Amino acid sequence: QVQLVESGGGLVQAGGSLRLSCAASIRAFNIYAMGWFRQAPGKEREFVAGISGSGGATYGGDSVKGRFTISRDNAKNTVYLQMNSLTPEDTAVYYCAARKFVVLRDRRAYDYWGQGTQVTVSS
Repeated sequence: QVQLVESGGGLVQAGGSLRLSCAASIRAFNIYAMGWFRQAPGKEREFVAGISGSGGATYGGDSVKGRFTISRDNAKNTVYLQMNSLTPEDTAVYYCAARKFVVLRDRRAYDYWGQGTQVTVSS
């Protein structure tokens, strides 16, 4: 049974930083590509960042390039999202997701999802 559990969300002022974590209970974690998505009220869930199973390849959404960094620690079955220079537009529920092998930007391609963690950025 696969379980993804996000943590690290909260309230932060504009310009601040947060680091999200996603702990995964998955066998052979290193064959899973991991993605971070976010969903703001009234908007579709959008791709934020993705990382390959080995961690050797990372991908970022256009709205967060240069500000957010995804990483993973396969020894801990955990993926991270370091978020810097946060703006109120980053306010959303952030989800981690898993799929085998290849990072894709389409949320429909992911097989497993966490419950989400709220990030609120105040101006």
